[in-house]
Amino acid sequence: MPPSPPSDAGTADPLRVLREVFGFSAFRPGQAEIVEAVAAGENTLAILPTGGGKSLCYQLPALCRPGLTIVVSPLIALMRDQVRALTEAGVEAGALTSANTEEETDAVLAALRERRLKLLYIAPERLASGATERLLRQADATLIAVDEAHCVSQWGHDFRPDYLRIGALRKSLGLPLAAFTATADEETRAEIVTRLFEGEQPRLFLGGFDRPNLHLAFQPKDNPRRQILAFAAARKGQSGIVYCASRAKTESLAAALRQDGHSACHYHGAMEAGERREVERRFQQEDGLIVAATIAFGMGVDKPDIRWVAHADLPKSIEGYYQEIGRAGRDGAPAETLTLYGPDDIRLRRAQIDEGMAPPERKAADHARLNTLLGLAEALGCRRQRLLRYFGEEREPCGNCDLCDRPPEVFDGTEAVRKALSAMLRTGESFGSGHLIDILTGNVTDKVRARRHDDLPTFGVGRDYDRRQWQAIFRQMMGLDLVRPDPERHGALFMTDPARPVLRGEATVDLRRDALRAQTSRPVAKALVSEEDAPLLSALKAKRRALAEAARVPAYVIFPDRTLIEIAERRPGSLDDMAGISGIGAKKLERYGDAFLSVVTGAAAEEMHPTRRKLAGREAGSIFDRLEAAQRDLVRGPDGTGKYLSCTTSTLRQIAERRPATLSALAAVPGMGEMKVERFGDAFLTVLVAD
Repeated sequence: MPPSPPSDAGTADPLRVLREVFGFSAFRPGQAEIVEAVAAGENTLAILPTGGGKSLCYQLPALCRPGLTIVVSPLIALMRDQVRALTEAGVEAGALTSANTEEETDAVLAALRERRLKLLYIAPERLASGATERLLRQADATLIAVDEAHCVSQWGHDFRPDYLRIGALRKSLGLPLAAFTATADEETRAEIVTRLFEGEQPRLFLGGFDRPNLHLAFQPKDNPRRQILAFAAARKGQSGIVYCASRAKTESLAAALRQDGHSACHYHGAMEAGERREVERRFQQEDGLIVAATIAFGMGVDKPDIRWVAHADLPKSIEGYYQEIGRAGRDGAPAETLTLYGPDDIRLRRAQIDEGMAPPERKAADHARLNTLLGLAEALGCRRQRLLRYFGEEREPCGNCDLCDRPPEVFDGTEAVRKALSAMLRTGESFGSGHLIDILTGNVTDKVRARRHDDLPTFGVGRDYDRRQWQAIFRQMMGLDLVRPDPERHGALFMTDPARPVLRGEATVDLRRDALRAQTSRPVAKALVSEEDAPLLSALKAKRRALAEAARVPAYVIFPDRTLIEIAERRPGSLDDMAGISGIGAKKLERYGDAFLSVVTGAAAEEMHPTRRKLAGREAGSIFDRLEAAQRDLVRGPDGTGKYLSCTTSTLRQIAERRPATLSALAAVPGMGEMKVERFGDAFLTVLVAD
């Protein structure tokens, strides 16, 4: 058994503890300085690549310092792995998570009461309980360590609201805090400092982002199941992870891998805790096991010899991609990665952003991050250079990515890009790629004809490329961050600053020729709406979800999908138009009409009198409006000098509904009398006869 960790009598020598407890003779580059700062009780923010030894940078100081170190981590699997490894090394460590058995929780609480624990791992959700703070105060906590600190950033790829409580906990307990993450650009780092350290500048350690042992590769989807199976077959017997965008895909892909002769299982958040534990145990203990897992849930398995990571679907962001491929090769030995992507992935990720509850500026930032990932997928040169440049590092070509292995064929795409940008500019940057491609290819659709876009100088100037090729050109333009979708205008593309020199002829653009070549055809799921209407449908769904959550009812109770689809396709401009949508009755129009209309029009709905609102969508509604206009012209008489006189909205409604044809019939309407008939009668009958 290894020597016991130091007692609480004083601060121990980190290098001695490193040798005696962890069995390492020396620190990895950059670790010693971080350990020294954390052990000394300095507030610290350390950015280290996955596999760079982050966990040691808080575990070792915890053993060198007196008292208890609290470790906040979002990954249950990782917490359990680290507790297991520490316990094996003779360190008193425990975890309080939702996956604990009752016996495990009792044992951890007993160790806390007896002040035996050196490290306590807790999930951020537990910080919501006041009992947690009391427990930590009584347990003599002396340091807070935050793993995956990027989760505190509302601009980051994996935001966890419960992380926002950590700063308050630090202040309340009066403890130093050490935060660690592998993925944080400059903007995210600034938010971590604000959220966790309340603006106080911690010691910052940037350990670099390069993982030179990882081979990076992307492929366009072309029968993705076959592609994943071929990738796994070439690495048979090696441990690997396949990340998938849905729980169902993890299960079906794991089954396909087993049928192909691999040892494979699935892992996702809907599984029972016991099932997840069994997968974690197998992955730790079995050589060559492949796990198909959801990206959103995250594996968090502390296994150093994962030899490959594949993405069956495009990740959510470049930070997410970097963190997920970082699970491979943590032992420093060569490891391989493969990421598949296709138009359906991009539409899905765009829709997830648009349907989210984030404010517009956050959605805009998320679209920009997705553009960056798309740029990595469609890169012209070394992928590692492009990836590291995003994190602020410059490198020479790596020689260890698919584009260094086989450089792609490129061509001067400036003319095509300028045509696309010109079409955007001439249509007010108000449309998505679908409508722009119709203009460029000279396709006279109802939408093109209605807006007279077939009269534009750019109409038909792009007939040298077909629709699929133009889609590839727009995709590469997004990857180059020349254009972005505007979340406030339902996906309409707008030009970024780098696009303007291209439009003016002051800069050129190279594109990949292989992206324009046809891929093997494969069946794809039929979209609910056209590509052009998809962003609006996403925005409508986001509004529906917000209303459903506020009312605590299922989303379909507000409106079913078919109603939202019809709204997206017909784009009603008024409550009268909205009333003509199937599934919208009078009550729902009154309750939800304004909210959904404002999503379609991008502006607050005009105020409408409750009486007029009851006529929305009916012929009587337009008659009411004309009666009201006629009355407005005569309230002071024909010459504008008479006594003020008007009819109530209730009276106007009854006239609109009854449609009296004579002055005597008009006089019989409640609220009308001789004076009003004399003032308004002829004008009202003119309206009614004209109708």
